[in-house]
Amino acid sequence: MRPTQTMSRTLFFCLLLVTLGTGFAQSAQAAAKTVYGWVENARIEPWGVEAKAKLDTGALTSSVHATDIEEFERDGKTWVRFKTRIEDQRDEDMASHTFERPLYRNLKVTGAGGSDHRPVVLLKICMNDTVYEEQFSLRDRDDMLYPMLLGRRTIKHLGLIDVNKTFLHEPSCGDDADTVANDPDEDEPATDGDDDDDQD
Repeated sequence: MRPTQTMSRTLFFCLLLVTLGTGFAQSAQAAAKTVYGWVENARIEPWGVEAKAKLDTGALTSSVHATDIEEFERDGKTWVRFKTRIEDQRDEDMASHTFERPLYRNLKVTGAGGSDHRPVVLLKICMNDTVYEEQFSLRDRDDMLYPMLLGRRTIKHLGLIDVNKTFLHEPSCGDDADTVANDPDEDEPATDGDDDDDQD
């Protein structure tokens, strides 16, 4: 056998091994990710109320039901005060709470109904056994089926979605639960193409 043929075969088998190894690694990585249904219960921390949340890949930024939204100054910085009233999935009773959070950024949202501007704040939610600090835009979702919508920024931290299933995990975050902090590098873009038409 000629040396050039031997080198070609050796190179071919090396490339084959690399390709197979990469495929196995990707398969193992996918298998290690947690799978969620397209609707899950998310516990708002530290409030403790569990909201029914829709995992929506058509939205970039997550959203939560909010009314009486007002901005105010505190220590030279802009804060947001808002109220939320949602059905607590633990006992199906309505629960209300007033939040005050620093304004994280402003977001222009475009969709089938046009565009509007919304304040964005950081909220912590418990999903499965992990606490996630996520960006949430504030809007009145009273006409929507789900008071909370989890967009792609949040979904990529969670894992995978099985669109045929719902409620695969219950919030169970203890005092020592792992926490995934917000990543400021994910702030861009300033405009979302959110689709909030979740009436179905």
